[in-house]
Amino acid sequence: MSPDLTTPMRVAPVTLEGRRVRMEPLDLGRHWDGLLAIGLDPDLWKWTINRPGTAAELREYLETALEEQRQGRSLPFATVDRVSGRVAGCTRFGNIEPRHRKAEIGWTWVGRDFQRSHVNTEAKFLMMSHAFETWGVVRLELKTNLLNRKSRDAMLRIGCIEEGVLRKHMISDAGVRRDTVYYSVLDDEWPAVKARLESLMAR
Repeated sequence: MSPDLTTPMRVAPVTLEGRRVRMEPLDLGRHWDGLLAIGLDPDLWKWTINRPGTAAELREYLETALEEQRQGRSLPFATVDRVSGRVAGCTRFGNIEPRHRKAEIGWTWVGRDFQRSHVNTEAKFLMMSHAFETWGVVRLELKTNLLNRKSRDAMLRIGCIEEGVLRKHMISDAGVRRDTVYYSVLDDEWPAVKARLESLMAR
């Protein structure tokens, strides 16, 4: 059923509880040590705009996310593996536009020990479910470096639609120009994407 587009889209920090993953509102008091333990792996930042290489740079990156949350533009999470209780990564809703009922999922990184596991799939499921079924968004955006074939294949695998490439779209902290490829999921596409995610989680 389509959302009532006249109903306000209320964005606020929330805990998203899954079977094996819990998405907790980012809190540097609680999550900093866990994020620091995994967040300086240079492989995490190979394709990204931000390239934190020190604890201070990682802290600044996370504080920027929290500042955007205060401005109503982002909603950052620490991704927690429920089985081990460890912080597995970080992600966020960004570019939130309640007026147009859309948001972006991105800024996602997962620690080496949790890559190729249940973590990222269930995190995407929880976030997309919240966006479509609680907020009533009509559009979710995702984007990545054009050269990041692994990320692009993962988006296509769950049913995201590739929309096109923005050339020389961004410049990284290292001064490297990047072409960005955009993907989206619309509200009427969500049931099929949800079914794909549920199938992947069941494996």
